[in-house]
Amino acid sequence: MAEAWEPYFHYHVEHIIARQHGGNDDRSNLAFSCNHCNLLKGPNISSIDPDTGKMTALFHPRSQEWKDHFVREGGLIIGRTGIGRTTVFLLQMNAPHRVELRIENGDEF
Repeated sequence: MAEAWEPYFHYHVEHIIARQHGGNDDRSNLAFSCNHCNLLKGPNISSIDPDTGKMTALFHPRSQEWKDHFVREGGLIIGRTGIGRTTVFLLQMNAPHRVELRIENGDEF
Protein backbone atom coordinates (compact mmCIF):
# COMPACT_ATOMS: atom_id res chain seq x y z
CA MET A 1 0.00 0.00 0.00
CA ALA A 2 1.26 3.53 -0.71
CA GLU A 3 2.48 5.66 2.14
CA ALA A 4 2.97 9.39 2.76
CA TRP A 5 5.13 11.33 5.22
CA GLU A 6 4.27 14.15 7.61
CA PRO A 7 6.78 15.80 9.94
CA TYR A 8 5.81 13.70 13.00
CA PHE A 9 3.95 10.69 11.66
CA HIS A 10 4.13 8.07 8.96
CA TYR A 11 0.78 7.77 7.17
CA HIS A 12 -0.67 4.92 5.13
CA VAL A 13 -3.33 5.05 2.45
CA GLU A 14 -6.18 2.97 3.83
CA HIS A 15 -9.55 1.79 2.60
CA ILE A 16 -12.45 3.54 4.31
CA ILE A 17 -14.71 0.62 3.40
CA ALA A 18 -12.53 -2.51 3.39
CA ARG A 19 -12.46 -4.65 0.27
CA GLN A 20 -14.05 -7.53 2.20
CA HIS A 21 -17.10 -5.27 2.72
CA GLY A 22 -17.30 -4.33 -0.96
CA GLY A 23 -14.94 -1.35 -0.85
CA ASN A 24 -12.81 -0.60 -3.89
CA ASP A 25 -9.53 1.15 -4.71
CA ASP A 26 -11.16 4.35 -6.03
CA ARG A 27 -9.84 7.58 -4.51
CA SER A 28 -13.27 8.19 -3.01
CA ASN A 29 -12.72 5.12 -0.78
CA LEU A 30 -9.14 5.91 0.25
CA ALA A 31 -7.82 8.16 3.01
CA PHE A 32 -4.55 8.84 4.79
CA SER A 33 -4.38 7.19 8.20
CA CYS A 34 -1.62 6.92 10.78
CA ASN A 35 -0.41 3.38 11.33
CA HIS A 36 -1.91 3.29 14.83
CA CYS A 37 -5.43 4.22 13.65
CA ASN A 38 -5.22 1.97 10.60
CA LEU A 39 -4.32 -1.05 12.73
CA LEU A 40 -7.10 -0.35 15.23
CA LYS A 41 -9.72 0.28 12.53
CA GLY A 42 -8.88 -2.84 10.54
CA PRO A 43 -11.87 -3.75 8.35
CA ASN A 44 -14.40 -2.20 10.77
CA ILE A 45 -17.03 0.17 9.43
CA SER A 46 -18.85 0.46 12.77
CA SER A 47 -18.46 -0.19 16.49
CA ILE A 48 -20.33 0.33 19.75
CA ASP A 49 -21.05 3.91 20.86
CA PRO A 50 -19.61 3.98 24.39
CA ASP A 51 -22.40 6.29 25.62
CA THR A 52 -25.44 4.51 24.19
CA GLY A 53 -24.22 0.94 23.70
CA LYS A 54 -25.67 1.01 20.16
CA MET A 55 -23.92 -0.16 17.00
CA THR A 56 -22.82 3.02 15.21
CA ALA A 57 -21.03 3.78 11.96
CA LEU A 58 -17.49 5.15 12.06
CA PHE A 59 -16.60 8.61 10.75
CA HIS A 60 -16.33 8.68 6.95
CA PRO A 61 -13.71 11.30 5.99
CA ARG A 62 -14.90 11.59 2.38
CA SER A 63 -18.59 12.21 3.06
CA GLN A 64 -18.65 13.79 6.53
CA GLU A 65 -17.14 16.94 8.06
CA TRP A 66 -14.72 16.55 10.96
CA LYS A 67 -16.14 19.59 12.78
CA ASP A 68 -19.63 18.07 12.77
CA HIS A 69 -18.50 15.03 14.77
CA PHE A 70 -15.45 16.09 16.80
CA VAL A 71 -14.17 18.96 18.88
CA ARG A 72 -10.66 19.49 20.22
CA GLU A 73 -10.24 20.31 23.93
CA GLY A 74 -6.56 20.73 24.66
CA GLY A 75 -4.96 17.45 23.67
CA LEU A 76 -8.25 15.54 23.76
CA ILE A 77 -10.50 14.79 20.81
CA ILE A 78 -14.12 14.71 21.96
CA GLY A 79 -16.86 12.99 19.96
CA ARG A 80 -19.83 15.36 19.54
CA THR A 81 -22.08 12.70 17.97
CA GLY A 82 -22.50 8.95 18.11
CA ILE A 83 -20.25 8.69 15.06
CA GLY A 84 -17.62 10.86 16.73
CA ARG A 85 -17.76 9.03 20.08
CA THR A 86 -17.59 5.64 18.39
CA THR A 87 -14.63 6.64 16.22
CA VAL A 88 -12.73 8.13 19.17
CA PHE A 89 -13.42 4.95 21.15
CA LEU A 90 -12.47 2.41 18.47
CA LEU A 91 -9.35 4.26 17.31
CA GLN A 92 -8.28 5.02 20.90
CA MET A 93 -7.75 8.63 19.86
CA ASN A 94 -7.28 9.78 23.45
CA ALA A 95 -4.70 7.22 24.51
CA PRO A 96 -2.32 9.05 26.90
CA HIS A 97 0.67 8.99 24.53
CA ARG A 98 -1.42 10.42 21.69
CA VAL A 99 -2.83 13.23 23.84
CA GLU A 100 0.68 14.03 25.05
CA LEU A 101 1.97 14.25 21.45
CA ARG A 102 -0.84 16.63 20.49
CA ILE A 103 -0.08 18.88 23.44
CA GLU A 104 3.70 18.81 22.87
CA ASN A 105 3.39 19.55 19.16
CA GLY A 106 0.60 22.08 19.50
CA ASP A 107 -1.25 20.25 16.72
CA GLU A 108 -4.40 22.07 15.64
CA PHE A 109 -6.94 20.93 13.09
